[in-house]
Amino acid sequence: MKTQLFFTVMTAFTIGCGTTQADSPTGKDGFKWQIDRFDDVKILRYKVTGFEDLSLGQKKYIYYLSEAAQEGRDILFDQNFKYNLAIRRTLEAIYQTYSGDRTDPQFAEFETYLKKVWFANGIHHHYSTDKFTPGFCESYFDKLLKDVPDELLPSEFGNRDDLANLLKPVIFDPALYHKRVTQNPEVDMVTGSACNFYEGVTQQEVENFYGAMADPKDSTPISYGLNSQLVKENGAIAERIWKSGGMYGPAIDKIIGWLEKAEAVAENDHQKEIIRSLVQFYRNGSLKEFDNYSVLWVEDTASQVDFVNGFIETYGDPLGYKASWESIVNFKDIEATKRTEVISDNAQWFEDRSPIDPRFRKPVVKGVSAKVITAAMLAGDCYPATPIGINLPNADWIRRDHGSKSVTIANITDAYGQASIGDGFAEEFILRPEDREMRKKWGTLAGDLHTDLHECLGHGSGRLAPGVKGDELKNYGSALEETRADLFALYYIPDPKLMELGIVPSPDVAKAEYNGMILNGMLTQLTRIQPGKDIEEAHMRNRALIALWAYDLGKPDNVIEKIIENGKTYVVINDYDKLRDIFGDMLHEIQRIKSEGDFVAGKTLIEQYGVKVDPALHKEILERYAKLNLAPYAGFVNPVYTPVYDAGDIIDVQVDYSEEYIPQMLRYSRDYSVLPSKN
Repeated sequence: MKTQLFFTVMTAFTIGCGTTQADSPTGKDGFKWQIDRFDDVKILRYKVTGFEDLSLGQKKYIYYLSEAAQEGRDILFDQNFKYNLAIRRTLEAIYQTYSGDRTDPQFAEFETYLKKVWFANGIHHHYSTDKFTPGFCESYFDKLLKDVPDELLPSEFGNRDDLANLLKPVIFDPALYHKRVTQNPEVDMVTGSACNFYEGVTQQEVENFYGAMADPKDSTPISYGLNSQLVKENGAIAERIWKSGGMYGPAIDKIIGWLEKAEAVAENDHQKEIIRSLVQFYRNGSLKEFDNYSVLWVEDTASQVDFVNGFIETYGDPLGYKASWESIVNFKDIEATKRTEVISDNAQWFEDRSPIDPRFRKPVVKGVSAKVITAAMLAGDCYPATPIGINLPNADWIRRDHGSKSVTIANITDAYGQASIGDGFAEEFILRPEDREMRKKWGTLAGDLHTDLHECLGHGSGRLAPGVKGDELKNYGSALEETRADLFALYYIPDPKLMELGIVPSPDVAKAEYNGMILNGMLTQLTRIQPGKDIEEAHMRNRALIALWAYDLGKPDNVIEKIIENGKTYVVINDYDKLRDIFGDMLHEIQRIKSEGDFVAGKTLIEQYGVKVDPALHKEILERYAKLNLAPYAGFVNPVYTPVYDAGDIIDVQVDYSEEYIPQMLRYSRDYSVLPSKN
């Protein structure tokens, strides 16, 4: 599971498609945090603080793991949509060879569209999953395409005219492949989604196929379907496994090659065993081997350098079976980790006092580990947009028997904060001066602590009732799980235990977090939604559910109040103690829903609070944000690691932050792109 940043970067929604270079916040040391701005996105840099202090072996290990991470980029593009690679390569060929007027406004729109495709790993928005609308016309695309050398164009779909006839309706027809992931229960969510996880099958066929595989008596169930495309061939349903020699084999073989180099310089024997298991999984595609790798990975709490690499999260599948490819390479922030270690060491205390039915508490919390990390490389579904916290593995039985590993990504949250200094957000949307001051003083700590509690304790808490497999909540499962973890964090962040442990210096830390959650869930996350659209992304549904449900439950006591001043809507919390009680009641019910697999109750809550948008309020929020001229989404370029050789041996690895967004994207497409355009 991942945590997305929800408060400090919830800035302005930008209307229009033109490329805009916003003011670029620069640190006191001259480090330029923001390097590009287009449409609703800003591109940032992050620092890999402490890399220079690592040993040579650790630097080499990070370098090899980073190369393995970058080799998987094409996989995610293809998973997101079957024509993404063909479109990206065609657009890149145009961009690099066009000799016409690059000052033409339509070329600026073309460049913006290409930047958006890079950022979203395809032609659908990374958050809303709606297909992008080009700001240039179809005839202009014909003009751009006509002079591109044939050898630079994808050849898998025929000649130049065949390619154009295929791609133009895909790009320009708004009704065609309009949604990468639909969560609309009124339609067939498989055939209604453009993601490339299914071909020729219906939602009912998918559910029947994997339902027949599941054994309800198995206490260690396999996550069937996690690493495959499900297709119908000659009337028969079959899986195309993502493995060496199978689907995505060329890219996976490259990943394997770098992982084997990494194994040779790993920090310890346990890490080497982890890599060998992951390589074996990539070679044979066995999900039992993936579980073995996951168990080995979660049990490694001693190593300083760590990584995630593989088919991990299922947010991109409307049914929650298929996992998108991702990777993040990191190393432990030893000083900051002291905070999370205190939390994880007391996990049983929190579990025993959780406001849920005692039947659903874990009698013994196993293997809960937490750390603060410095990201060294982001890739796949963690790039360019990235989470700020991760808790893995996702399999409930591994959590039950072996525990989970939680991370808070400190240098990413720091980059977000540095890039948002003085953005005008608080002045526009926070009514009370004392609330603005709490945000300024405690907002960063509050956000990091929320992430710690969410990932380390929230996702790792609770247990299923006997006979419940864990997939009963279907398409609502991801949003409800994020709700459960958030509510756990919100319930405990004001607890005196955290002050006793020396983690929270003031009660205002919890107040700052409560203010942020309610403000975002009720108002400011609306900037991420196009007018007339519903909420569909799991994290956004979670936050709307929490804020709006709490608002309703607190109405008798005016716990949360809407205030209109000068035509502007604000929300304020009048009673933080009662709000904590409400969060506890909500957690009690959400845990019951998960533990009992109560699909109907889960669906009812999500549909009542987490989907629909008040159009008048939405219009107001968008207009207020537009005046701030800020971007609601942010992502990153990676640093560049360069090995230094002497007589054929690596004697150092240097890190460089100077690469810009367009050069990085073009370099990645040149150096880390081995999949065919049609897979």
